[in-house]
Amino acid sequence: MSRSTAAALPFGLTEEQQTISGMVREFADSEIAPHALEWDANHHFPVDVIKRSADLGMGGIYVSEEAGGTGMGRMDAALIFEAMSTACPSVAAYISIHNMVAWMIDKYGDAEQKEKYLSKLVSMDHLGSYCLTEPNAGSDAAALRTSAREDGDSYVLNGVKQFISGAGTTETYLVMARSGQDGSRGISAFILEMGMEGLSFGPNEQKMGWRAQPTRQVIMENVRVPKENLLGEPGQGFKIAMSGLDGGRLNIGACSLGGGQSALEKAIDYMGERQAFGTELSAFQALRFEVAEMQTKLEAARSLLWRAANAYDAGDPNTSLLSAMAKLTATDSGFDVANRALQLHGGYGYLTEYGIEKLVRDLRVHQILEGTNEIMRVIISRKSTGVG
Repeated sequence: MSRSTAAALPFGLTEEQQTISGMVREFADSEIAPHALEWDANHHFPVDVIKRSADLGMGGIYVSEEAGGTGMGRMDAALIFEAMSTACPSVAAYISIHNMVAWMIDKYGDAEQKEKYLSKLVSMDHLGSYCLTEPNAGSDAAALRTSAREDGDSYVLNGVKQFISGAGTTETYLVMARSGQDGSRGISAFILEMGMEGLSFGPNEQKMGWRAQPTRQVIMENVRVPKENLLGEPGQGFKIAMSGLDGGRLNIGACSLGGGQSALEKAIDYMGERQAFGTELSAFQALRFEVAEMQTKLEAARSLLWRAANAYDAGDPNTSLLSAMAKLTATDSGFDVANRALQLHGGYGYLTEYGIEKLVRDLRVHQILEGTNEIMRVIISRKSTGVG
């Protein structure tokens, strides 16, 4: 089996989509893959390389063309993030988060906000962070406690956000805060900027994976935010936050597929080089069957992800259900395939130089973020049965 696997086949793809996928894979292979292990070991956030991806349109993938973006769809994004994640899921996942911030400002922002923030985000002169999760409000996002108190022509924000990708390095922060009543209807969205008085950051978290992007607390102590930085209407923040999740789930699923595909490719290469008992590993039927199962798992998950992405682009009312299914399936499958690839490498898979253990570490968190896979099962069961 060569690298012309199912991930590269044109099933259901236009010629333009095939070109986009190939272009991003080339960028990932040349600009990211050679450095991924070093970045991981040194906890290095490769801002320079991330910003170079803007030349390919990666700064505003589904930002409208009128606002300076590339105006692509979620199917295009799925191809992009899978291709980029073959080199480093951590870097690709951060770019997904940046695009979520840019898309939300494009969708919900007024003309002044778009002019002020979008051009810098699309060009990646500025990078963005999405700030929803709190120390005591993860899956139950509607219970967040960060407060936004009106004071004259400003809001004053106080609170702490947890697990924020890019924090401390990025320039633009999209923050969900409680400006009104308890529950989801009392939440509003605000655009904060690096350098605002009272805005600070916790230490870089020491993580199992995703080491090529910083993860810090975002701490707000009487941060005065002009009212013109309110995104959308007061009380619309929870809707804005949730609107990004279907797309985010598709993206993180795509990142899992890319990482799993990379792990599978490494395992196939290793089996063709390594011998045991005088025979190449690829000659052992049991190991070939293992590869067959791994490839089938990835392709099945990819088909479901593409189904969900096409539903999103078509405005299908089942998009949220399909996105939850795709996220659950793709993140479980990607991690499982990477873990199996590690096993196929034997003891060498446990060594950092082969790159497999990094993929396993990076992909594990995909089963937690963008809604845990347990929450995906809740969503699927509720939408399927109408109960709950």
